[in-house]
Amino acid sequence: MKFVLSAEQRMFGETLRELLAEAGTPKITRAWAAGDSGPGRALWSSAAEAGVFAVAVPEAHGGAGLLPVELVVAVEELGRAAAPGPYVETLAAAELLGDSPLLSRIAEGEAIVSMAVPHALDADVADLVITADGTETRTGERLTSLDPARRLFRAEGGGGFTGFGALLCAAQQVGVGQALLDVSVEYAKTREQFGRPIGEYQAIKHHLASALVELEFARPLVYGAALSYGTPDFARDVSAAKVAASQASYGLAKTALQVHGAIGYTDEYDPSLWIRKARALYSAWGSPSEHRARVMAAL
Repeated sequence: MKFVLSAEQRMFGETLRELLAEAGTPKITRAWAAGDSGPGRALWSSAAEAGVFAVAVPEAHGGAGLLPVELVVAVEELGRAAAPGPYVETLAAAELLGDSPLLSRIAEGEAIVSMAVPHALDADVADLVITADGTETRTGERLTSLDPARRLFRAEGGGGFTGFGALLCAAQQVGVGQALLDVSVEYAKTREQFGRPIGEYQAIKHHLASALVELEFARPLVYGAALSYGTPDFARDVSAAKVAASQASYGLAKTALQVHGAIGYTDEYDPSLWIRKARALYSAWGSPSEHRARVMAAL
């Protein structure tokens, strides 16, 4: 079966990509990590105006209905921009909130929800924190995170994950991986060693080509899982997508670090934002081993 995005879906993604680029997300992400949520909240509102949250909320609450493919398009762009905040958690929570009046506020970008899976992301700015079964819970101390912009908090009853949240996390990982590939290719074209751009050397070409192949295999699995939402195969398809996306994005983080050298991990250099996020998301919403086990059980 051949699948391509519709013109409307492509336009949705392109519009969001332009919005995020104009906003200057690296600066916003650094502010978020430092505890200044103002710029991040402004970006959240802009994302809501672009329709990001509406495609997760039923029409009865002011949304467009739950549209899995459009959500994957949106979250991939958010990952590509390293946008900070619990976007995946809020969008995944919308599926669990039933007929809650909070849904209309989510659609408008006025409410932020975090989920304890097992730790609650950015719980200090959230209006509500719920567990994977939709139960409201309380949060405690802040924990150390591999990614400073992913501020984690201990939560009562945290654990597990939802298939829908894992799907959106996989989409975010694909976006992170694409950003790392783009910046690495560009750097390889301009960084010179021994009088030649490093991208002309076979070793660099092979690393980047292998990373591209992994990413191009992961993306169709993510979109395929979105298409299977609501079917008996959804859990299996999500887990396959999450494994592939985790491997691709983390592999690209390692490739980006090899291409850039030690500068790639410095706080002042933008690629570090995606490198750290790729590592942090690797085991978020279920580790690769958990998802492999789910795929095997479904065979």
